[in-house]
Amino acid sequence: MTHTRYAFIKANWHADIVDRALEGFQELIPAEQIDVFDVPGAFEMPLMAQELAKTGQYAAVACAALVVDGGIYRHDFVAQAVVDGLMRAGMDTGVPVLSVSLTPHHFQETDHHMAIYRDHFVQKGREAAQAALMITKTREQAKGLAHAA
Repeated sequence: MTHTRYAFIKANWHADIVDRALEGFQELIPAEQIDVFDVPGAFEMPLMAQELAKTGQYAAVACAALVVDGGIYRHDFVAQAVVDGLMRAGMDTGVPVLSVSLTPHHFQETDHHMAIYRDHFVQKGREAAQAALMITKTREQAKGLAHAA
């Protein structure tokens, strides 16, 4: 029996927080069904997601990043570009591309904020796994209806 495979892309900026999303994802989808890919930052995720989706090996591609306002440029621009790119990758390939990308306006690298976001990324990882499982099941149902027609 072949298991459905999922790709999980994670940005290395704030890896101590972002990596927690993978932990949450693996609470619902076994690690042996997940191929994990690291990219430098959020901006690189859409291209990687598109390339992985095009392989036809994955039922869904999940992408995790924390995009914060670093004072050099507006994080809104990066966040919007990333979300648009992820959506386009999914639409262009026909493979669901899920975003676990958070874009807080007032993130501070304090112990308090770090703890909040670490916990939040675990929850967001779980939610992405739930979405991946649900969309996989729904698409299989839809294919069954198409074959029956």
